Amino acid sequence: MKHEDIWRALDTLAAEHGLSASGLARRAGLDATTFNPSKRRMPDGRARWPSTESLAKVLEATGASLEGFTALVTGARALPAGGRATPVTARRIPLLGLTQASGEGFFDDGGYPVGGGWDEMALPEIADPHAYALEIAGTSTEPVFRDGDVVIVSPVAPIRRGDRVVVRTQDGEVMVRQLTRRSARRVDLRSLNPAYPDRSLELPQVTWLHRIVWASQ
Repeated sequence: MKHEDIWRALDTLAAEHGLSASGLARRAGLDATTFNPSKRRMPDGRARWPSTESLAKVLEATGASLEGFTALVTGARALPAGGRATPVTARRIPLLGLTQASGEGFFDDGGYPVGGGWDEMALPEIADPHAYALEIAGTSTEPVFRDGDVVIVSPVAPIRRGDRVVVRTQDGEVMVRQLTRRSARRVDLRSLNPAYPDRSLELPQVTWLHRIVWASQ
């Protein structure tokens, strides 16, 4: 376990709740500067660990479990225990850059991958025969997903509030967001990066909505 993994997990937890690092500290009842970059190193330049007390307060304030936080530290994005898909023999699935995904000819009307322009990657044993992978590009999903991370997406996995999803709009835009609410009329999406705006779309604006079930980090 490395210092940067702990701090990245804290940044990720903050982003998942629509907060900055300072906002997360305030929610946990800590000084707003507790998680600032300047507090992540000692005066002599050595890396500093966050205190166990501050971590405990963060978990309590966000409702996160220790197991869930540990998963963020390790970068795991496996399905939950007793999850929603049954493991099968490992296979290879189509892989596409996220920025390419808004182009034509990569998905059919149901949102399933088609065509010959995809690369391939080994699938970490996820049952959905229509699963595909997207490579993150840019900073719009930081700190949850970083440039070069690969996410595996399942078109058939059930989706609930709080899940990270890939959304395609009728205008051809493809984005990665966190689902905060879905009604009979609208889909509300939270940006993973607080620097980017949240989105609220009328249901007819959404072509498809797929759940991210795993990510390499």
